[in-house]
Amino acid sequence: MKLVPLCDRVVVKQCVAEETTASGIVLPTSSQEKPQYAEVIAVGPGAVVDGEKVPMEVKVGDKVIYTRYAGTEVKLEKEEYVIVKQSDILAVVE
Repeated sequence: MKLVPLCDRVVVKQCVAEETTASGIVLPTSSQEKPQYAEVIAVGPGAVVDGEKVPMEVKVGDKVIYTRYAGTEVKLEKEEYVIVKQSDILAVVE
């Protein structure tokens, strides 16, 4: 099965959360925040606004940072993904 996003949606897979703090304290899983850092897995074709196609600014394989409470979480074949709008992506990490 494959996720194919529509319009200006982007499918991302969250990167692994840090399990220790900078000072070396190990965090239990329940207290870890979900990362806002993810890898782009699939990209929609782009939205149409006022009759003009808005191009997608990210591509598959990009590492991105997105807003904290953005998107819809989806579990597919034991993998977890988040589907976000392109406007919820704040930056591409190079």
